[in-house]
Amino acid sequence: MHILILLFCFNFSLSAAFYFHSGEREEKCIIQDIPSETWVTGTFKIQQWDIDRHDFLEAAPGLGMFVTITSYNEEVLLSKLFGPQGTFYFTSHLPGEHIICLESNSTRLISFGGSQLRIHLDIRVGEHDLDSAIAQAKDKVNEVTFKLEHLIEQIEQILKEQNYQRDREENFRMTSEDTNSNVLWWALAQTLIFISIGIFQMKYLKDFFIAKKVV
Repeated sequence: MHILILLFCFNFSLSAAFYFHSGEREEKCIIQDIPSETWVTGTFKIQQWDIDRHDFLEAAPGLGMFVTITSYNEEVLLSKLFGPQGTFYFTSHLPGEHIICLESNSTRLISFGGSQLRIHLDIRVGEHDLDSAIAQAKDKVNEVTFKLEHLIEQIEQILKEQNYQRDREENFRMTSEDTNSNVLWWALAQTLIFISIGIFQMKYLKDFFIAKKVV
């Protein structure tokens, strides 16, 4: 099974929609860097290649999608089988890279008659589904309340992202300082070694010439 890792650096609180191609038994994974305690929503749709039309169909009846989400420490946050289109949710517990993997439940290999798939994926980090909440609102007051709550959530997510990036910068700075310090000490050690070797060689040659009565 071929696994293709796609690296994306998305801005948080924004929707990142794209599509990619895959075989019916091919797993595709996406690495997403997410702060801790962050709500993530993903929506996908499968389109199947039609040989007769030479185009992708609008739907892929009979196909499903396995969605597996793991954190950088291999904690499984979600493992579920969906239909040809669906929406998944999860909350990150720790900051860092999270791996989102998708694989169709087809029993055919692409080399044995399996067709190519086009998978549309929309990932939203730090956003709740506001539209469905507004649709259930009974009056305009509730609608405004939902919008205000959504705005507050976005502000909190921006602050959380700023703190997360600040921590990453601090860790990077400390790592750089440690590396520079190690390089300095190693350069000093090399200099001392070279000086010691030079002194030893000069003394050895002097003793050699004295022993041979050259000087």
